[in-house]
Amino acid sequence: MTIITALMGFLLFSGAVGASAVPALASAPTLPNYAVTLTAYNAVPEQTDSDPFITASGAYSNPEVVAARSRDLKEELPFGTIIAIAGPSEADNTCGFNIVAPIIGYRVIADTMNARYTDRIDILFSTKSNYIMADGRTKNAGNILGICKGASVRVVGYVNPNRIPKTQEALAALVHEEVVEPIAVK
Repeated sequence: MTIITALMGFLLFSGAVGASAVPALASAPTLPNYAVTLTAYNAVPEQTDSDPFITASGAYSNPEVVAARSRDLKEELPFGTIIAIAGPSEADNTCGFNIVAPIIGYRVIADTMNARYTDRIDILFSTKSNYIMADGRTKNAGNILGICKGASVRVVGYVNPNRIPKTQEALAALVHEEVVEPIAVK
């Protein structure tokens, strides 16, 4: 029985099983966490490139589920990596993470940032994700988030970049059902 269990584990993690999604195993390795600076962007030419509706992975720029990563995190967070984001500790929190956290949810790495940035995750927000400030002005969620140093991202799975769920609910269901392709452990 032990040989069969080991063989099934090998087949699941090696990708030898032809399924598009593989259930996570209870004994699966702990997926990594990364300390990052968290920022935000909108899918507009001024903040992206000449085609703001297509990400670097070729996926649609869906502000409900997409995030970008700095190029130095390419190996650690390849396109399709599903991440959970935690804000900085209260002592380090000088950004607006606590305000915008309810609209961040899980995110899928599908875009790449400008080469000048390192150790950074950029959350794509809708241009319509606005908050009314105490003085009556409106501010976009990206402006409220600002630059969050000391945030962390935890890898929670992987999805084919061509099949990113369209809604936060669908992405969360995918994560909570643990029907994600495991990331190869190096």
